[in-house]
Amino acid sequence: MAEPEAQLLRAVGLIEKDTNGDALWVWCYPSVTAELRTLLLRKCCLTDENKLLHTFVFGQYKRSWFYITTVEVQDSPALKKVTHFSIVLTAKDFNPEKYAAFTRILCRIYLKHGSPVKMMESYIAVLTKGICQSEENGSFLSNDFDARKAYLAGSIKDIVSQFGMETVILYTALMLKKRIVVYHPRIEAIQEFTRTLPALVWHRQDWSILHSYVHLNEEELEALKACTGYIAGFTDSEVSSRSDLYDVYVNLADSEITVSPVVKEAMTMGKLHKEIGQLIVQSAEDPDKSDSQVIKDISLKTKEILATLASLTEVSDGNGKPTLNAEALKQKRFPPATENFLFHLAAAEQMLKI
Repeated sequence: MAEPEAQLLRAVGLIEKDTNGDALWVWCYPSVTAELRTLLLRKCCLTDENKLLHTFVFGQYKRSWFYITTVEVQDSPALKKVTHFSIVLTAKDFNPEKYAAFTRILCRIYLKHGSPVKMMESYIAVLTKGICQSEENGSFLSNDFDARKAYLAGSIKDIVSQFGMETVILYTALMLKKRIVVYHPRIEAIQEFTRTLPALVWHRQDWSILHSYVHLNEEELEALKACTGYIAGFTDSEVSSRSDLYDVYVNLADSEITVSPVVKEAMTMGKLHKEIGQLIVQSAEDPDKSDSQVIKDISLKTKEILATLASLTEVSDGNGKPTLNAEALKQKRFPPATENFLFHLAAAEQMLKI
C-alpha cells in the first residue's frame, strides 16, 4: 500500500524573479527552514549567472527531496512585476514525474491568479485527498504515479549504449556501495543518467543513494560525505579534482569512467565481472527487450551472486544475522577477483564478523 500524500509531501514554496533581476523567496506553506531556503534558491535557475532556464530540476538534501519547476512570465495580467518564478515542492519520496505534473498545475494556477492562496488550496487538496481537479488548469491524481514507475522511468539501454562493457564498473561500484560522482555541464543530462543508475542494483530498490543535483558548496558536500555510498551529480567540472568525493568518477560529457586508486583493489575486475558485463551488454542490445526486461536480466544475475554469497555465510551469534565464513569462501577456490568481489560484497552487505 502506497503512503498517502499527507505523509509524503513536506512543503510548497514560491520563488520570484522581479523586473529588477532579484530572485527572492516570496511564500511557503507550511514552512521551509532557512537552510533549505538558501539551498533551493541556489538550485532554482533564477539565481544563476548564465541565465539558462531549466524548466524542471530535482534532487535530495539531507533525506528531503526537492522538485522545482520554473517558468517565464509572459503577458500575465496578474503578475506585472515578475519576469520568472519557480514553484518548489519538498517531499519524502523520489518521484520526478509525479511532482513535475503537480508543479506544472501549480504554475498554471499562479500565472492565472497571481496569488499563492489558490495554490495553497490545491496543495491542501492533494495533501488530504491525493487529488486536485480544475477545468482550466488540469487535474492531478497522485495515485497515477507509483514509486515503481518512477524507478523504471530512466533508460538502462541508453547507459549501456554509451558505456558498453564499462557499465560493469558502475554495477560493481553500486553493488559495493561505493561513491559515484557524475559530471556533465547540462543538469538535464545528469538527472536522466543518475536517476537510472540505482536500477542496476534493483534488489535494493533504494533511490535514497541518489543526489542528482549537488553544488560544490560546503554544507552540501558535508551532507553528502555523511552518506556511505551515493550517486552524486555535478555540473561544475571542478568536481573532477575533488578526489575526496568519489571512488568512481563518470565524465558523462566525454563518456569516460575513472576508478580512484583508493578502491582499485576492491574493484578489481575478473572473469565474473566480464560475464556480468557481457550479460548486461547482450541484454541491453537486444532490440526486443524493454528497459525493465534488461533490469530484470541484471537482477537475476545479481540474485545468483547473492545466493552464492548466502551459501558461504553462517549464523553464529545470538542476533541471528548471517556472517561470511571466510574459510568456506577460500575453500571454494574461486578466481582471485571473484573471491575478492564476494568478500567486499559481504562487507557492503554488513555480513563480515566484526
